[in-house]
Amino acid sequence: MAGVYRIFGSEMSPYSVKVRSYCRYKGVPHQWIVRNAENESEFKKYAKLPLVPVVATPEGQGLQDSTPIMEYIDRVFPKPTTHPEDPTLDFLSVLIEEFGDEWGNKIMFHHRWWAEVDQIATSHVLARAMMPHADDETVANMANAVRERMTSRGHFVGSSAATAPLIRGYFEALIDVLEVHLDSRLYLFGARPAFGDFGLAAQLYECAIDPTLGGILRARAGHTLSWCYRMLEPHNDGHFEDWGTLRGTLEPLLEIVGHYFLAWSAANAEALAEGRETFTVQLGGEAYSQAPQKYHAKSLKALKDKYAAVKDRSTLDSILERTGCKAYL
Repeated sequence: MAGVYRIFGSEMSPYSVKVRSYCRYKGVPHQWIVRNAENESEFKKYAKLPLVPVVATPEGQGLQDSTPIMEYIDRVFPKPTTHPEDPTLDFLSVLIEEFGDEWGNKIMFHHRWWAEVDQIATSHVLARAMMPHADDETVANMANAVRERMTSRGHFVGSSAATAPLIRGYFEALIDVLEVHLDSRLYLFGARPAFGDFGLAAQLYECAIDPTLGGILRARAGHTLSWCYRMLEPHNDGHFEDWGTLRGTLEPLLEIVGHYFLAWSAANAEALAEGRETFTVQLGGEAYSQAPQKYHAKSLKALKDKYAAVKDRSTLDSILERTGCKAYL
């Protein structure tokens, strides 16, 4: 299709949903293609890694990694912007996008593959998507294989019996803060979506379609749930707010970013630099342990570079200092 971007993705992939939502908001002409056995050869033409999403551009270029894909889209489709004009708010939005990608994914992945009900539900949905025309027995066998593989990968996000109560606590603290913040606005920074909305909402949307966290969101986080679904087809319904109106309810979210996500990110990067096989970091007064991950150190470096690129950081630094973020940037 001339002029059309093709997104190879999955409804069960937060990064796929994130990119699709971004294309929808930006008005990018695109085709959504559910990756499965029938289009695997086409997928491999554009994918360097066997991961979704993959975007095939009209020029035949393959794009991977959701944040760079969004940054690419920004260059080709600059309007409507998802970046507040205020550089301080723009960086805070970028910071929340990174928080969603890395910390939100930890919460989602752990819960998706922890309890039996979530394992069974997710593995069957994935198997059916991968083999849409297969018979029930074939799908069931594939679901068992998917479940076995994915439940063995919890160490990638630090999911374990020791950390399970902590990760549930991180989720509950997050939705408590978001419920207050989203009570009076459509999106995180006002009446239109910012970069950060796409990163965090996509992860919580995946939580919403799973049994355990979906039930919790429906029972106690109606504003957050509405925002997740609103972000599937986001719209420009007004202006970005200024810091004066955002501060009271957005700072608690930034405190979670600083005290949990950035503290963990810094400890992860340090462990990698020192060649350690595991690391332990105090998060909210509790010891959290896992094996270090290379990608997270790379993304922290990219975030630091974006922070350094902000020319006037006087207001930004005061916010980051109050919320416990500054020490890690």
